[in-house]
Amino acid sequence: MSAGRPTRPRSNPWLRPVGLVLRLIVLGVGLGVIVGTALKLMAPRLVQGALGTPAPAAPVSPVATKPGSGPMALGRFEPRQELVGLSQQWARLAAAQKGLTASGFLLVLDDGRYAELQPDLPLSAASSIKVPILLAGLEDLDRGKVRWNEPMPLTKEVVGGGAGWMASKPLGTRFPFFEAATEMIRVSDNTATNLLIRRLGGKTELNGRFRSLGLTATVVNNWLPDLDGTNTTSSRDLARSIALVDTGDKLTPRARDLFREIMGTSRTNTLIPLGLLMGLGKDSSDPDSELLPEGITVYNKTGDIGIAYSDTALIQLPNGQRAVLAVMVKGPFNDPRSAELIRSMAGAVTKTLVKR
Repeated sequence: MSAGRPTRPRSNPWLRPVGLVLRLIVLGVGLGVIVGTALKLMAPRLVQGALGTPAPAAPVSPVATKPGSGPMALGRFEPRQELVGLSQQWARLAAAQKGLTASGFLLVLDDGRYAELQPDLPLSAASSIKVPILLAGLEDLDRGKVRWNEPMPLTKEVVGGGAGWMASKPLGTRFPFFEAATEMIRVSDNTATNLLIRRLGGKTELNGRFRSLGLTATVVNNWLPDLDGTNTTSSRDLARSIALVDTGDKLTPRARDLFREIMGTSRTNTLIPLGLLMGLGKDSSDPDSELLPEGITVYNKTGDIGIAYSDTALIQLPNGQRAVLAVMVKGPFNDPRSAELIRSMAGAVTKTLVKR
């Protein structure tokens, strides 16, 4: 008997059409995904081509938008364009007051506009020298050379007369660094200032620090109150002292905040702040409060030993810019024209920088 060929099983006639349909479905889904993805990627360019609009600009680099750049940048202590009219007005105001010697310096940190009147003339610093002393103290705090709450003992050597209350405390009383730094500005405490001078290394060491900061006219020769006016500075030095802080050149952000907070405690606002307000055509016994609605904030420190008056300030302007201003006047003892000249020069600043 011969062997026969094996019989092939009969296939189901419905399987072939079903398989074909499944393949078509899978193929259709795959093509749909591919076409959909392509259209999604090409749609913006197709729309731009149809409308004739340019492609969107590339995203701005993070470097260009980092803090401290753009319109709210910190600025620099870099005079660029003189406000000639203001400088000339200052000169006329000073020339009209016979027997007074005046010095002034203004710089808008944001754009470099400036005005000046004998800005490098060394004059008696009085209590305005406390601003560069505060800068040096906070610089040492940044470097870890002093502690914020470090106690400093009161000794006979540093007791100073005049403004302040620390001199009335018993010898041996220990004041923390932050209290002395604050009272030096808040009530212009002379004993607090002497405590800091001693803690920062003494007069010679501190004068070297001032030179390293570019404060060439700033010199401490005697303990405060220095009624003879032997301690000197200049209007440019005073303005630079504040600018070095506010532009971030010398202090960390935390120490810069401390500087501004301490400067904000100063009680005397009868020179630059009142002058700025008078430049707006107003007068008040509380000029700081009246300036705030105008968009102006002033952080200032005055000096007054009768024969010398001074004031230096950081000014926040209504347009968001910041300016540093320092004015110094030397004249006869307790001559009221000295304070009035400072106010007049500050008023001229308002008329120049504040557009109403």
